[in-house]
Amino acid sequence: MAMSSKVALHERRQNGLPSTRTSTGPLGKRILLNRWTWVFVLMTLVYAGCLLFQYRMVTAPVKIEGGEVEGINFSAVRDAAKLAFPTLLFWIVAYAWLDRFRPQRPLVWWLALGWGGSVATAMSIVINTWAALEMQVTGGADPSQGARSAIFVAPFVEEAAKASVLFGIAIAYRYRLVSKVSGIVLAGLSAAGFAFTENIIYYARAIVFTSTTISAGDPDQAINTLVMLRGVWLAFGHPLFTTMTGIGVLVAVRTPSKVVRVLAPLVGYLAASLLHMAFNTAATFFSAGSQGVFLYFLVIIPLVLAVVIWILRQLIVESRRHRDRLADFVRMGWLTDADAYVFSRQRSRTRAALIAATRGWACLVATLRLQHAVTELVYLRDAQVRGTVDAAGDVRAHELLAQIRQLKATAVSDPRGRRLNLPDVRALGARLRALAGQLPWRRRATVPPQAGPYSGGTPAPVGSPAYSPVDPRWGPPTS
Repeated sequence: MAMSSKVALHERRQNGLPSTRTSTGPLGKRILLNRWTWVFVLMTLVYAGCLLFQYRMVTAPVKIEGGEVEGINFSAVRDAAKLAFPTLLFWIVAYAWLDRFRPQRPLVWWLALGWGGSVATAMSIVINTWAALEMQVTGGADPSQGARSAIFVAPFVEEAAKASVLFGIAIAYRYRLVSKVSGIVLAGLSAAGFAFTENIIYYARAIVFTSTTISAGDPDQAINTLVMLRGVWLAFGHPLFTTMTGIGVLVAVRTPSKVVRVLAPLVGYLAASLLHMAFNTAATFFSAGSQGVFLYFLVIIPLVLAVVIWILRQLIVESRRHRDRLADFVRMGWLTDADAYVFSRQRSRTRAALIAATRGWACLVATLRLQHAVTELVYLRDAQVRGTVDAAGDVRAHELLAQIRQLKATAVSDPRGRRLNLPDVRALGARLRALAGQLPWRRRATVPPQAGPYSGGTPAPVGSPAYSPVDPRWGPPTS
């Protein structure tokens, strides 16, 4: 038994499948023993070190002939970060929404985002500076000389630096990379982090320059123009380029062909670099005037829209993949037709989670775990169909099917015909009013009515206990 368990564990690792071993004990112990905890700590320290290195580099004075140029200061960096953050937030929300069917761990998102914003930018600054010195880019009489590094060096260096984290994740965590959407999201987050740090440097330099140079004109107008240009109109640049590499990496992960596994990432990287090179060339020579407007609206915008439409179409492809792969288990009798219908539609999944949220914490957790297990089952089956996972996936499939049957007893598996278990608003309002009336400052002393012959209204009838022929208010003066 021990030998067979070792063989099974080895087969799982060969296919990149997760093991069945789970850590037990208190929550603190499990967190300390989890390898992802230490990956997060280590990489966060690396990211912080790279950012500190860049800060010291950009704030140091630059020596030139006849003196030196003062570097940017902390105040400029702080203001620039505030200006660059909305663009970063937009990309984070967009990619989190896109990564819906098989969302990555937040830690994996953090690895991609932090790598692009710190390690990739640090590598690019060092290598681009070295290459520019080797090419003797001094910006002399030839106006194109100063653009050599931006056109011929920066695209290849920056795309390699941004995409390097994708290769690391694919090697260590390839079982979670199940579709082109996964590659697009991770590549886009790395590029968004890279653009964020780059924008901070550009904005900070512009802030210092416009505040110390009279010929720059109105500082606020100059900064706003730069922010609109880099943060809005051209914000798609880095995510668009690195998306090409991300698609290539995911094609390589999901194919059994060794040739494609080598060529797909290379083709994606070259496509990203060439797009980046063309973009920098256009920005250098056609940044102003009618040529720049023509290039932007008739070439760049159609290209971006085509890529966006293709990416959105991948969501439809993922929905079809869920339906087709779940249909395999329906034909084998392990799942029902309702499972194939509900779990292949994102709206049904969302509604089931909302209904579960109104039925208690245990129901919500079971529902989310059920959806996660079904999704893992879908992509496991898809990997077996593609030939990237062998017979070792059958054992994992049986484990997932057993988990699904167990969770269905508690979870909301089919939301059709079910409603949110919301409290009665009118009853809740009456209860709140009753509770408010019991508060000390809302209580009023009530005096029961006195029985008497005269209440200021209609006299009591003759013979009743409250009848009196004499008005009790009559009498001699009290003083």
